[in-house]
Amino acid sequence: MTTPEPRIVNVLLVEDDPGDVLMTREAFDEYLHNRLDVVTDGAEALSYLRREGPYTDAPRPDLILLDLNLPRRDGREVLAEVKDDPELRHIPVIVLTTSRAEEDVLRSYQLHANAYVTKPVDFEGFIEAIKQIDHFFVSVVQLPSGRDGS
Repeated sequence: MTTPEPRIVNVLLVEDDPGDVLMTREAFDEYLHNRLDVVTDGAEALSYLRREGPYTDAPRPDLILLDLNLPRRDGREVLAEVKDDPELRHIPVIVLTTSRAEEDVLRSYQLHANAYVTKPVDFEGFIEAIKQIDHFFVSVVQLPSGRDGS
């Protein structure tokens, strides 16, 4: 019996730090075989998710990697709006941030984050964290497949 090809997962990274974007892109290019789209602030993230403005043809992400400390719209606001929107709330949101503050962890879970991951500061640790997130959400758990045709 042959193993079916794993489906390509669309991942939206919401991150304003160019270094973290570069490392995440490198992890996806080097080790992972999923699509990565990047937006750099909270307002842009919501436009992407709602397919507004330049994002009218954007694919619906299967997974969101969300930084908390973002310009224009804070990551907590983005998380709250995503989980409050019937069209978006099914998308798993992984908070990926430098904050280790207990209030950020608690607030993220209160807003229905699916996981809270503190970014490792070293390159190898960061790449490994991205690989583990990808492995868990792509290979271990089953993501919703009825994604409105996109």
